[in-house]
Formats: sequence, C-alpha cells, structure tokens
Amino acid sequence: MSRRAQDAFARGQAALQVGNTSLGLFWLERAERMSRHNPNLKWSVGLACLSAGRITDCLVRMENLRQDFGLREAAFLEVICLVRLQRMDDATSRMQDALSRFHATPQTHPLARQIASEAGRPGWMTASNTGTVFVGTSRPFRLFLDGRERLQGTGGGTYDLPEGWRSARFLEIRAGRRHVLGSPLDIAALTRCESFVEAVGDGLNGWIWSPAEPEYSPRILLWDGSTARAEALSEDVDSDIPLARTRVFHVPASRLPEKDAGPLDLRDENGRLLTGAPVDPRVGQLLSGRPGTLPARLRPVKVRVWKARLRHPRISPGCAVVIPVYADLRRTMACLRTVLATCPDDVSVIVVDDATPEPLLARELDQLAEQGRITLIRHAQNRGFPISANDGMRAAQGRDILLLNSDTLVPAGWVERLRARLAFTDVGTVTPLSNDATILSYPAVDRPNPVPSLAEMRALDRLCQATFRREDASSRDGLELPTAHGFCMAISAECLAEAGLFREDLFAQGYGEENDFCLRASAKGFRHIAAPELFVAHVGSASFGTARKSLGARNLKILNALHPGYDWLVQRFIDADPLHDIRRRLDIARLIRLAGNRVALLMVQHDAGGGVGRVVRERSEMYDAGGGFALALRPHEQGCRLEDALDDRRFPNLKFRLPDELPLLLDVLRAVRVEAIEWHHLIGHAPCIRTLHERLGVPYDVFIHDHVWFCPRISLCDGEGRYCGEPDIAGCEQCVTRWGSYLGEDIPVSELVARSGRELSSARRLMAPCEDTVRRIRRHFPGLTIAAVALEDDTALYRSIRTDHRAAYGQPLRVCVVGGISQWKGYDTLLALAAEIQMHHLSIELSLVGHTHDDDALMALGVRVTGEYREDEVQELIRQQQPDVGLIPSIAPETWCYALGQIWRGGLEAVCFDLGAQGERVNRSGTGLAVPLGIPPFQLAMLLLRRWSDAR
Repeated sequence: MSRRAQDAFARGQAALQVGNTSLGLFWLERAERMSRHNPNLKWSVGLACLSAGRITDCLVRMENLRQDFGLREAAFLEVICLVRLQRMDDATSRMQDALSRFHATPQTHPLARQIASEAGRPGWMTASNTGTVFVGTSRPFRLFLDGRERLQGTGGGTYDLPEGWRSARFLEIRAGRRHVLGSPLDIAALTRCESFVEAVGDGLNGWIWSPAEPEYSPRILLWDGSTARAEALSEDVDSDIPLARTRVFHVPASRLPEKDAGPLDLRDENGRLLTGAPVDPRVGQLLSGRPGTLPARLRPVKVRVWKARLRHPRISPGCAVVIPVYADLRRTMACLRTVLATCPDDVSVIVVDDATPEPLLARELDQLAEQGRITLIRHAQNRGFPISANDGMRAAQGRDILLLNSDTLVPAGWVERLRARLAFTDVGTVTPLSNDATILSYPAVDRPNPVPSLAEMRALDRLCQATFRREDASSRDGLELPTAHGFCMAISAECLAEAGLFREDLFAQGYGEENDFCLRASAKGFRHIAAPELFVAHVGSASFGTARKSLGARNLKILNALHPGYDWLVQRFIDADPLHDIRRRLDIARLIRLAGNRVALLMVQHDAGGGVGRVVRERSEMYDAGGGFALALRPHEQGCRLEDALDDRRFPNLKFRLPDELPLLLDVLRAVRVEAIEWHHLIGHAPCIRTLHERLGVPYDVFIHDHVWFCPRISLCDGEGRYCGEPDIAGCEQCVTRWGSYLGEDIPVSELVARSGRELSSARRLMAPCEDTVRRIRRHFPGLTIAAVALEDDTALYRSIRTDHRAAYGQPLRVCVVGGISQWKGYDTLLALAAEIQMHHLSIELSLVGHTHDDDALMALGVRVTGEYREDEVQELIRQQQPDVGLIPSIAPETWCYALGQIWRGGLEAVCFDLGAQGERVNRSGTGLAVPLGIPPFQLAMLLLRRWSDAR
C-alpha cells in the first residue's frame, strides 16, 4: 500500500478498536480506494461493513475474495451474509461448497447446524488434516471413501478417518441414502498445501501452509524418510493470498548429506513435492557470496556477446511437438484439440503427463494415446516442468522440438511457420508473439493482456500473417532476442544436442529453465529469434499459488548467479525495445480494420484526463453512435500517442516520435479517413500538431475548455491562488514573470494572444461549455462566433435538488465538497474554512468526496477526505457523508464544473462563488447561493449556518 493508504488503514483500525465503526469504515474505505487491488484491505473493509450492517457490501467483497483466492474465511463469511439477507437457498449452496472444500472451525459449527436443519439435511460434516472428521447428526451414518464404505457411526461426534484416506479423492457421509451437508468432501482441496523451499548458506529454508485449514501445521517429508514440522508463523513471505498463514521451517546444514548428493526431494505429507524441490543444497553456497569450491555444474559463466555461428541452410531431421501436462482438463484438452487439428502428419505429438491429479484428464490422454494420436509418457509422481519437458525431448530422438505449454491455443500453420524460421544453422530457438509472453507480448508488454478466445486468437494470427508476410530485406534473418520464451518455443535439434537439455537440478517446477538453456545455447553461437508472423494464445502462469513470487524470485537469483549479467542483457533489450515497430505495425493494421468504411474524427487532447477527458469521451460516443469512428491524440514523451477514443488501452503501441515520424502518423490518419480534427487541448503537444489539419487537408473545430488561449497560467489565478481579474497584456506579462507559465513553451503573452486569435478565427467551429466562457473569450478575441454547448442537462438536474432540506435540530451542519481540489479549485478556501470552524467551535462538519495535494492538512482540521474515487462511486460516497448542502470552493471562473452536477444529483443545494460557469449555473437554478468572491471564511461559515441549519 502507499503511505497514505497505510495511514488511512491505521486510522481505521484504531477507530474500530475503540468501537467507532462508522469512522473506522470511513478510513478503511479510503484506504481501499487508494489501493484497489489489495485483497487484505478488501477483507478488512468487508468485516467493517458487516459490523456496520452493510451486509450486501460485505457479501460482494467476500464473493470476490473467495472467487479470486479460494479464501476459506471469505467462503464462510459469505454464508453468514446470505443468512442475514435471508437468502437461505443461496446460503445452503454456498455452505455445501465451503464444507466440501475447507475445514470448519468450531465457531462455524452453529451456522452449519442451523443451515443443515433449515435445508432439511440429516446433518453436516467437516474433516481435518489431523485425520479426523466431525459429523453433526443424531442419526446413524456411513462413511465412504471413493464410493467404498469404510466406517459406520451411530450418531454425531468426532471420528478417526480410515487409514489411507489421504490417497482417496472423495469422502462421503450418508445418513440413510442422503448426504449430510458438506458431503461429498474433496480430499485434494482439503489436504492441498502451498509451500516453498530454497537453499541458503546454512541449509534449507522454506515455508508451508494448508489453505483449507490454516491453523494446521503440516509435516514435511525429507529425502531420507525423516520428517520436519513447520510451526512458527512467518512474517515476511510476499504472498498474493490474503490471510495466508505460512509456517516456516529450516533444515540445518548438519542434516544435509555429507557428500554432494545433488538435488534433494522434500514433500508434503500427501507426497507432493514442495514448490522449489528438488533443491540442490550447493546452490546456497553459490548464492551466499562465499562460493568456495563449487562443483562444475554450478560454476558461473558471465554473459557476453558470443561469436555467432556461420549461417547456412540446414535440413531438418524431423520435428516433434512436446507438451508437458499436469492439470486443468478444460484448458489442456482445448490446447490438444488445436494442436492435433493443425499438426502435419509427419510431426508427432508427445504428451508428458506429470502425474495429473485429475482422473478425467488422465482418461482423456489415455484415449488419445490408444487412438494413436499422441505419444503418452506418464510420471508416477509429479516432477515439474523442466523434467517433463526433458522426458518429452528425449523421446523425440534427435528431432527439432516444438515445446508447448498446455495452456496455449495454436492456429493453423503454426508448425510450418516455426520450422521455416529454423531453416538456418545459426538459429537455435524461435518464439512467436502471444498475449502473455513477457518481451514477446502483444498488444501490451507493460501490463496484462486479455486472454483471447479461440476465434480471437485466429483473427490475431491472420493479422500477423498478413502484416509480416513480406518482410523487409533487413529483417529476413529475424529479430534477435536475448532468450526464448518457453510457452511456445521451437528448438533446433543441433542446438539441443550442443547446449544440452533443461537443467533438472536447479529450477524445480519451472521459471528460468528456458532462459538458462538459451544462455548456454548463445555461448555455442546459436541465435534466438522472434516469429512475428505467428500468434499463439497463452492463458499465463496460474501455477504455484502462494509460492509463485517466491519461486520466481529464487530462480531469478539462481539465473543471475549462474550467468552474471543476465539482468543487464534483458534490461538492455527492454530499453531498446526492438519489437516496438513490430507491435506498432500490428496496431496500425488492427486500427485500419476497426475503422473499416467509417470516417474518423480526431480529438486532440492533453494527457491529464479530468473534465477534458470526459468531454472527449462523451463527444466520441455521440460521434460513434452516428456511425463515425473517434480517435484521440495525446502527447507522449517525445511525440504523441494515437488511441481509440472509446478504449485507450486497445492500441498501446501507436506512439510516434515527432517530428521525425510525422509522415508515418499522417499516413495512418489518412488510412483511417480522418475527415476533421477537434482541438480540445494542445498542452504538451509538439508544434507540428497545430498544423496537422493543413497537412491532412481537413477542417478543424475548437472546443474551449479553459482560458489557455490568453492566460499562460490557464486558470486566471496568480501564484497565491487569487483570481487575477484578467488584466491587459502588460499585466499578464508581469504575472507570468513573477509566477511562471504552465504552457510548456517559451512564448510571450502578446504572441500567445496573437497566435490564438489566428487559430480561433481559422477554425470551422468554436464551442464552449457556458455563456460565461463565451463572454470571456470574446472579450479578448472580439468578433468570434462561439456556440455554448452545455455538458450536462441542468434542467433535469434541477429536479433532483431538495430545496427545503435543513440540518436536523441539534445536529451539526454537514457540508460536502466534491472533486479533486487544487489550489484554483479552492484548496486554500477550504483549508481556511476548516480552520475557522475549528477555532470557533462552529457546528459544521466538512467532508470532501475527493482528494487534494495535501489531504493531511485538511484532515488535521477535522475534514473527512474520502480520497480518489471512480465516477460510479461518487453518489454513494456523497450519500455516506449524509450532507445537508454542497460547496463548490473554486476561486477561478470554471468553464463548466462537473462537481456541481454531482452535488445536484445528490439532492443538495450548492454554494459557490459568483463567477464562472459555477456562478452562472447556480444563479440560473434558482437554488443555493452564489456568494461574492473573497468573502471571509468565517462569514461564509455563518452564512451556511443561517441558511441550512435548523435553528429551532
């Protein structure tokens, strides 16, 4: 969490501890909005909502936590919420699911008993990793393991589970012919352990826990048959799982084999390898910084530019597809269907079943093997990805390898295109593009991409083929990569023979094994290249649960220790981003296809969002509804970024360096048939954007959002936050000399006004949000025709206002401010008002639904500041403040003021200063007050009390 989120969280917890649930919830929700993806905050807010009686709000959060993290506590709390909402059918269904997967603590037993009784079940059950089952029934029952009766009971109580119960799949408790609530129980879910182990200087360190029963301390089975138990709760495991109770263990060096025995197996008590095992104890020596005498297998080789092999055409010795498989029936079979439908007859498909825990998946693989469609290799125990991949590659017997993850989808022709890239002796590996492939990801490389459907994958692949069917001569050899990516990786037989297989002794379940392989291959002179003409869908890493971060971090440390300079190699590639042009070409092709036969409107805007961004979005929606295609152009570093105006994440690579790449930008705009340009804001843009319309030969319109046309400070405020009164040019020059300009360009005020006059008078159409703005612009630029285009329907908003509302007798007057409050939006006014209220003990409570540059100063004076919000949250946040009146503290003439509309939607009258759009709109509404600018804060406070506080 950010510092401010942590502070809000601490305040919330402190308030809850003294019994102030309302205040505690306010602070926790503020923290949650500041750190939206933090599941621990979601849990804390959910609990506070339950205490405050906001059951539905708690339920929503618990459902999310259960679905996203399989959190036991959330599953049972979800049931409690459903019971309190009297949704008993849903409560029964959710309790059945919870009891069938998790151990129920004694505090949960009364709830299970109640639901079983109301649902007409003969009882309920819960099992524990201690080897016991509690049956809550007054009737005789029978216990079954995988359908075989193993125990009979005469009534409720705790019973020992039959020997060998951990190896079964399902446990059933039946009273007569009916299952009790919670039966059948999924034993794999109950016994699943999250774990991790790594070698350190003085032995082995690790952690383990049981998500279905966090209070249980699992045993660890060591390589020599002895055991260890993890008891102490850890404090520093970086986990994505909320409420994870990981328990640490340490195996000292004295317990390790005296001789170099290689990797050691460590398993949980269900016989499953710990994540990170097998683990080589000597790696601890490598990572400790005191390597001493290391065995040859662990001696570092520094990364450098190796001499490339001679490039000659090669003849392939044949090809085999290798697919390691573990779990997830649906995704694995979807992958195999696409592979078997697209593989040529001369390419065999080798599937390595790494001891799947899913019988249905094992059965499907057996059937494919019996039909002769795959060669099946099956492990008796789970061994991890590197070993599985190696077993498949060994079975290929000297052929080229197409190594494929089981969570991928491949298009027609994928084998042929990868093999074509392996046609030369210097190529060691080839990797296609994918939605999830780190440096080879498309469209975005800096954030997750949606997983495409089968149809979407095929469409993207057709786009790749069409875009890169005829490559430039300079790129025929392929774009070189630092390493391949193992999700879909073609490996030449020669490269595999010379570099050797994946390291089975270091990388355990995976992460880093293909990088190590590629670095070893590079040292042999092999190159690793991209195949941009191929796109393969990839679900991405969902393996390893809690241990994902730990295993990735551990293996990266090993990789860097074995290959010093690896991080530098990858970072150099990322900084250079040689794949940018490839991704941009694909984005351009997709953009042209999306535009189709529609004509386009280009919206030029700044990069600050806010009201300008909202207007652009709303006008784009109108244009789109009329059959057009709206594009947005934003400034970006050394140039600009072109976007779909209704989805700014769709084309992340349409970035153009200006003025160097202006011709390319113009070609793209012509290709999508831009018919007009609409200027919304030019701050931050390169000078050439101001003449874009001339180069395209299209008209331009101007939507005036602020006073940047004649005020270099934009807001008509000086550096002390005072409205300037709009002096002549000489006065403006003095202001700018003293307080500075926000234009981002060195231009005198006289030249700014002259340029603005030329640009405004040359526009096809001028628009502004309100009459006040029209008058101000025309005062500086006489003779212009400017249309006032309201941004909201004020007449409809007036109907929401409660004009007879007053603060309740004996209650403080609650005044609500909305928005992001900068200095010109009235921060200093708000701060001064809060100080007067506190100094004179006035019966006024101020709240800000929004944020400022210094929330702490306001909060120190008693103002409740919610923090940033999404647009869909603002009305609920206003409602939670229970306000009596709204305040717009802006001390500059606004051109619209969306915050005023939100205040009116909340049913509140509004108070503002009598200037700009805010004063114009409040005066026109006939409600609220528009007070003189500069009114002393104490006088403003007394005015609020007299008008909106019940004086009975």
